[in-house]
This record gives sequence, structure tokens and C-alpha cells, in this order.
Amino acid sequence: MKITSFYPVLMVDDVASSAQFYRDVLGFETAFEMDWYVSLRFADGELAILDRTHDTIPHGFREPVRGLLLNIEVSDAAAEHVRMVEELHLVERLPLRDEAFGQRHFIVEAPGGVLLDVIEPIEPSPEFLEAYAEG
Repeated sequence: MKITSFYPVLMVDDVASSAQFYRDVLGFETAFEMDWYVSLRFADGELAILDRTHDTIPHGFREPVRGLLLNIEVSDAAAEHVRMVEELHLVERLPLRDEAFGQRHFIVEAPGGVLLDVIEPIEPSPEFLEAYAEG
């Protein structure tokens, strides 16, 4: 298989407010918009928002999102922490911290039960360094 694109589609209750959140907080731009589906883009990626009750979703799979974590890689997690938690007052679910496996990160809650893990890659500890692939 040759994959030509890959992106998450978040099934939510309120498509408009969820899409607005990703535009306002993460800087996505709208590529396509209907009342039941919005396609958002930024320079290197895409995210779609879909009404979880839409007919294209099979019955039995229309439950609210639970257990979804979106990783957002940034160059300065501390600055984003100030912006998102202190200035925008997003609900913080994990405070800013450094991890031995090579991340400075924090987690905030987005609409629809989605968690955003805002990550700055940092040097991993020696015990984790050998787990990284070459290159």
C-alpha cells in the first residue's frame, strides 16, 4: 500500500465550536466546511472534525471521543504552556514537565474530550537514548 495522506478525524457533538478551537488555538486554516464536517489544514498536516451522529458513521461507533491524545510538537513547550494555560485558560490535565524519554510537555483538554499533548523534544536520558532509531 502506498499511503498518500493520513490524518485524524475527530467525531464531536459541536462541529463549529470544535473547529473554531483548532483555528484559534493551533492556527489551523479551513480547507472545507459544512455544518457536519470541517477539514482543517496547516503547513504540514490536516485535521478533520465530523458530527458524530452523521449517517456516514456506523451505528455502534457514534459515542463521544474518549481516550484520544493528539501530539502537537512545538519548538518551545514552556512558551506554549504560558499561552495556552495562563493566557487562554485551557484546562490543564498534566503540568509542564521534562520526561527522561526525551520530552518537555504538558497536556490540556480540547473540546469533545480530546487531550492535546504539547511536546518539545529534548535530549533523552542515556537509558532511553539507545531506544531511538538511528537517523
